Amino acid sequence: MTTSLHPPRRASRWRSLDAREARLAWLLILPTALIVFGLVLFPAVFSIWISFRDVGLGNLHDVFHAPSVGLGNYASVFRDFAFKFQNLGNMGAAVNSIVYSFAATILTVVVGLIAALLLNRPFRGRGLSRALFLFPYVTPIVSVAFVWRWILDPRPSGVLNDILMRLHLIDAPNAYLATRGLALLIVIIFEAWRYFPFAMLMILARLQAIDKTLYEAAEVDGAHTWMKFRAVTIPELRYVLGAIFLLRLIWTFNKFDDIFLLTGGGFGTNVLPVLTYQFSFKSFDFGKGAAAAMILLVILIVFLVVYAMTVMKNVDET
Repeated sequence: MTTSLHPPRRASRWRSLDAREARLAWLLILPTALIVFGLVLFPAVFSIWISFRDVGLGNLHDVFHAPSVGLGNYASVFRDFAFKFQNLGNMGAAVNSIVYSFAATILTVVVGLIAALLLNRPFRGRGLSRALFLFPYVTPIVSVAFVWRWILDPRPSGVLNDILMRLHLIDAPNAYLATRGLALLIVIIFEAWRYFPFAMLMILARLQAIDKTLYEAAEVDGAHTWMKFRAVTIPELRYVLGAIFLLRLIWTFNKFDDIFLLTGGGFGTNVLPVLTYQFSFKSFDFGKGAAAAMILLVILIVFLVVYAMTVMKNVDET
């Protein structure tokens, strides 16, 4: 009798409401899971595998049988003159990435903070001003990059050269994006100009949530504007500023299109994402390119761990 009851029980469980809901959930998740596996997980695992193989144009048609080179690709990346530090004029992609990412992120947060403080004050046309401040962030990167290249064109017809020559500030046109040191400074400024609206929006949202009684209490205690900013505004913004800094640092460190469109990675502006592209699609050394990408991944994982620890700390404190 007991054995004869098992099939009906299994059948009833299969037809139960919970089982049908579970099957429906898996059915709805399946398309997204396949897309994530095909476009994210498989390429990531495949890149790790390629980084230990000798893959070039000659064996690209039979990549799964590419010979193993162990850590040879990683050693080749670390020895490459484009990766390692040479001198202050040629810092290499690794140092360039650190300098570019930290400098651009700090400048982005500072400019975003200033803009948020200005737009938090009531004045006529504040809504329009906020919309205009978003322009760099919402405009397609290709458009703004080519506008900047037109402004910084090394020919006399370049906008900046033309203005400076008309004002007799320079005697001959300058190649701003082709000058070492200056080119890196320009791409840092470009990065801060393009992404400060993101920081501004996050900071502005937090500013509007600060309890106004804190400022009133500070005024009663005799605090002036700078003291209120230092004693009230900054403490209230510290978690938001920390989160913005870490997020922008991760995104900037992984940025490819901005520098590639402005300088192509030349003239002292080469960074790890651009170097990965150069190894893979200019030298056609896909194993070496994958190794450079894995080095970049490890650094990004460190940033992500720091960010996760910061978020968990903030949650525990609140």
